[in-house]
Amino acid sequence: MQIAFRTHDLGVKGLDAAVDKLHASGISAVQLVAYKFMDEIKYAPGGLDGENATRIGKTLAENGIKVGLIGAYFNPVHSDKQEVERCKAVFKEYLKYSHLLGCPIVGSETGSFNDDKWTYNPLNRTEEALNTVIDTFRGLAEYARSVDAYVGMEGAAGHVCYDVKTLKRAVDAINADNIRIIFDIYNYLDASNYFSYLDILDEGLRTFAGKIVVFHIKDCVFEDGRLKQVAPGKGMFDFDKILGKIKAYDKNAVLVLEGTTGDDIIPCTEFIKNKWEQV
Repeated sequence: MQIAFRTHDLGVKGLDAAVDKLHASGISAVQLVAYKFMDEIKYAPGGLDGENATRIGKTLAENGIKVGLIGAYFNPVHSDKQEVERCKAVFKEYLKYSHLLGCPIVGSETGSFNDDKWTYNPLNRTEEALNTVIDTFRGLAEYARSVDAYVGMEGAAGHVCYDVKTLKRAVDAINADNIRIIFDIYNYLDASNYFSYLDILDEGLRTFAGKIVVFHIKDCVFEDGRLKQVAPGKGMFDFDKILGKIKAYDKNAVLVLEGTTGDDIIPCTEFIKNKWEQV
């Protein structure tokens, strides 16, 4: 098992500062989102090139830091089609340079008709939306194959692939052997189903057996009629059961503590490590 953090959750800017923070926190793996913690890399076509990709990948490798996933998230159903094309171009660049960065998998969620808000819209649950996602990711998977890389897809309740079944429909329709899954239990939850989080985890493990490459680890509480994310161990999730199921699925799982920041980084890392050893 590897515990990882998103590079921009470390609370520092720049590659050297991130490496120092990782070492100080006892962390040896990351979900790499270069443009969110390196000011010199813009989320735009040409923002990543062979030179800076090599520098990032070499620096992380020399410091014993593994990359579990490369993030290049974008909204495939955004109303601004030029924006979609721009983001697809960026995503392809990250696929092209993924091996230099240290990981052959580049991931994204499936988007929302609310554009930059990434929240629920009834249009998200239409066949038109799903077909757009399928067409978009099929094209990305085709390009990824040409550079020997993989495309990661992540579902979320407020997005087009709003549950495990819908994400499975998309993956089956894309029909590409280089599609992989980023699984986040919390993402699939809302006021109507949060009490079934273990059943949703079971469904995901069955449905995507052999395809899940990263688990996003979060916790939550239900307050004022809605879910609120909190740091692992501070909410309602039963981590003995969650981690026990994940460990049975993959003893070498990559666990990204997505959204865990600041003073929570070290204690939450220790909490997950200890739980993993116990289950």
